[in-house]
Amino acid sequence: MFHVYVRRSQTTGRFYVGSTGNIQDRLHRHNSGQSKATCHGVPWTLIYLETHPSRSEVTRREKYFKTGKGRDEIQRLPQVQFSLG
Repeated sequence: MFHVYVRRSQTTGRFYVGSTGNIQDRLHRHNSGQSKATCHGVPWTLIYLETHPSRSEVTRREKYFKTGKGRDEIQRLPQVQFSLG
């Protein structure tokens, strides 16, 4: 399974959209500062998660969230925090 996710920085308030095949490892790398793209906004909170059976579907959704309409949709998401345990 593959995942597309939206994280919000508790430091800057900015959003980050990404995709991965291993969500727990990826989220750990974001919050431990191992990701160059997100090390400036630690800590990050997971606010949205979708799971799809193929990487191509996840890539399509990730690209959508990075468009103007997709960013607008992210702004309308309820600010729910996910806990992956």
